[in-house]
Amino acid sequence: MEVKATPTLEDDTIRRLYEASLNGSVSTLNTLIQRNPLVLSRVSLSPFSDTPLHIASLLGHLEFCEALLKRKPSFAAEVDSEGRFPLHLASAEGHTEVVKALLLTNPDVCLAMDKDEKLPLHLAAMRGRLGAIQELTKARPDSIQQMIDDGSVLHLCVRYNHFEALKFLVQSVRGDQQFFLAKDKDGNTILHLAVRLKQIKTIKYLLMLPEIIAAANSLNKAGLTALEVLEQCTRDFLSLKIGDMLIESGVQKVAHKAIGTAQQKGSSQTHSITSQAKSSSNQSNIRKMWEKFWLKYLQYQTNWIEEKRGTLMVVATVIATMTFQSAISPPGGVWQEDTLTGGLNCSIYGICKAGTAVLAYDWSHGFLKFMAFNTTSFFSSLCVVLLLISGFRLENKLMMWILTIAMTLALTFMGLTYFWAQSLVTPDHIVDKVNRMGIPLSIVWVIILLVVGLIHVIHLVFWIKKWKMLHSSKHLPPRIGPLNQNYPFQMYNTN
Repeated sequence: MEVKATPTLEDDTIRRLYEASLNGSVSTLNTLIQRNPLVLSRVSLSPFSDTPLHIASLLGHLEFCEALLKRKPSFAAEVDSEGRFPLHLASAEGHTEVVKALLLTNPDVCLAMDKDEKLPLHLAAMRGRLGAIQELTKARPDSIQQMIDDGSVLHLCVRYNHFEALKFLVQSVRGDQQFFLAKDKDGNTILHLAVRLKQIKTIKYLLMLPEIIAAANSLNKAGLTALEVLEQCTRDFLSLKIGDMLIESGVQKVAHKAIGTAQQKGSSQTHSITSQAKSSSNQSNIRKMWEKFWLKYLQYQTNWIEEKRGTLMVVATVIATMTFQSAISPPGGVWQEDTLTGGLNCSIYGICKAGTAVLAYDWSHGFLKFMAFNTTSFFSSLCVVLLLISGFRLENKLMMWILTIAMTLALTFMGLTYFWAQSLVTPDHIVDKVNRMGIPLSIVWVIILLVVGLIHVIHLVFWIKKWKMLHSSKHLPPRIGPLNQNYPFQMYNTN
């Protein structure tokens, strides 16, 4: 005969307590405590690994969590069968207010690991819970530095494609060069990982950081730079665009492999290579100094047009307004009424019409030049405004060059308009002196134009070479390696 166990009153109370945690019912919790003041202490004797605080934290029942923490703060330091604290669950689910309440009770749990050696911050980063991340880093800033097999918390943000969380954490650790260069178990930096997953938005942001640029050519365990990692990915439009971004930022292929292979062939060849390296050290140092100077002072950011879109719009609009006003109110003014006796060749042209420029009759050649300069500046500025409001992707190289040329024309011809208008309204007895004043300024402007033009030509030449390098690499046989084994869905992580 089978004997069935009869549920006791204590078992029923514990069951109701867990039901209250599921529903977030504070009134039921208070009733149970009034009936049995030891009910919360008896939770540790129940067969459940989760405490009521675990359940309430997972579901985001803030008032219930606060009531539990007020009556039994030690619940905040209890772990479940996965080694997770209530803070782990609340952080993973992004319940920011619950995270705050738990941190007020026991902030040290920020540094507690679950069975997978992950902190609450790591779980929040994996799910992109920005609010929870902010509270956790505020309570324990040193939790950001904790490393796991998957790398740093920045690696998790990149791996799970949470850009806003990445930006916040990057700003929290700016200046820590070593942390930016931290590697995961495969030796990948966050740049390696972002390239591997083809996250264009993330790559563009990382390449703006000096900490990343300073070590852009670091190697993973396979001895690959970020550019070589890209070569092992599927070739598509994204690969070409990312490759262009990497090359433009100075990321290169490994140059020492050939030397390492030659060193293995014998000591004589090694000695020869060493001698050649020493003889070319000066050239190498000069090249490095030039590259450093180029990256620091001459290489523009790829997204500077987007950042300065508003400023360019204002400048172009102001130039258009000025040149438009100069056309309808030219130097010397306009005739106020029709006249035949104005003294400015009106009799030659039959009549000087009201509203027409006075100087057009007196010095038609000079007036035509003034209008040519003014009109060129006006339409160049209109072209800039049109491109800015067109909706095109302005970070495209062609669009950037067109904008640069149009804006340069607008500024140059506005300057010529000014100097010519100045000559038109200056009396004859001092016009030569006034013109001589503008000569050195014109020379300076021409020099600046030549320097800027030269730099842009160099940019164009470098870009063409890098483009050819990138496209020629498409014909190379793909490398065999484990790079894509763990990321079957990487084609969708394109930001």
